[in-house]
Parts: sequence; C-alpha cells; structure tokens
Amino acid sequence: QVQLVESGGGLVQAGGSLRLSCAASGRTFSRAAMGWFRQAPGKEREFVGVIMWSSENTYYAESVKGRFTISADKAKNTVYLQMNSLRPEDTAVYYCAARSAGNTMYDYWGQGTQVTVSS
Repeated sequence: QVQLVESGGGLVQAGGSLRLSCAASGRTFSRAAMGWFRQAPGKEREFVGVIMWSSENTYYAESVKGRFTISADKAKNTVYLQMNSLRPEDTAVYYCAARSAGNTMYDYWGQGTQVTVSS
C-alpha cells in the first residue's frame, strides 16, 4: 500500500504564498509522475501541475503557470507545490497523486489539504 500525505495548507491573503508538501510512504513502486490537483467547492477537480519523476520536467495548467512551481526531493520521497501570488480563485482542496510507470491514470491519492485565499 502507498500513502500520500499532503501538508502545508492554510489561510493566506491574496498575493501571499504557501508551500504544500506531499510525502509518500509505504511500498516501493515504479513512479512515472507526481501530480497536483485541486477542487473548489461546487467545481470538478482540476489539474494543477505534474512533475515527471525521472526527468523532473514539469508541466502546469495555464491558470497557475508562472505562479506555481513543483519540485521534488527524491531522497525524502516528497513533492512540493510552491504557490506564489495567490488569488482568491486558487481557494480549493489540493491533492497530490502518484502515477505508476506504464499507467495512464493516477493510482494513488492523498487526502487533500485546504488552501483558502482571502481577498
């Protein structure tokens, strides 16, 4: 079993910053990518960004490009989401997810962490 635990959420004013962490534990698996997603109240879950585990290439949704940065500390088995210039519309529950090698879908999901941006 693989566990993903997010942390670092909270309340921040517009224009502020937060850094979310996603720590993976449990059984070892061949990881292709780690993604971040978010879900705002009344909305569907949406893609935020992803880091490819081998190359560490990153890709972002247009809505966060230039403001959010994903990084990984492989020694700690942890992925980070640095969020700068936060906006009220960034308010959501943020989830990290892991995709195994050879899979097109994300296999494992964290429980989510709440990010609230006040105007």
